[in-house]
Amino acid sequence: METEKKDKWTLIDAIIEHELKMFQAVNSRPGSGQDCQQRPETFRLMRWMHHSVLSEATLAAYLEDLEAAVVLERNLVMEKYARMENQIQALKDNPLIFRIAEAECAWMKEMREQYPHVIQGDADGFRNYLVSELETYSDDTLARLWGDVQAATVRGLNLPQMRYRNLFKRLGYESLEAVEAEKAGKED
Repeated sequence: METEKKDKWTLIDAIIEHELKMFQAVNSRPGSGQDCQQRPETFRLMRWMHHSVLSEATLAAYLEDLEAAVVLERNLVMEKYARMENQIQALKDNPLIFRIAEAECAWMKEMREQYPHVIQGDADGFRNYLVSELETYSDDTLARLWGDVQAATVRGLNLPQMRYRNLFKRLGYESLEAVEAEKAGKED
């Protein structure tokens, strides 16, 4: 399936619309996601944050995955959540899934150490979420995403840090450091 040439932000918008439709079609059990389904703008914002650091090539490949899933009547978001809860077997056994997850988890560890008031949560839960999502990606999308991870590594960048910087800038904050200082001040 060939996606016409689109700019990065148009790709992200198209991706998020597909993801949101899939997300809203998931039958959530009480307490497991129903609240999020009631807040589509929060979903859009968090998915925008996730995709904001990816290359156009990766985004275009992932959009093709989503479009192919629609044609095949697959709900990739439902599959991700089913994997997270071990309700279905692994969807894919591509070694890039674990390489990408290792890099992202290492970056998140750095983030938790640098910004402990902003970045909290369970490292194992993050890994499970990420691996479960990556299993829904095509091999082409995984290869392109791995290229993004390698490019960031070579340049000394931390993709999760870039995501959070983008998020807080979009929310009107001066910087990630400013958010950390504000949250640290509230806990004192």
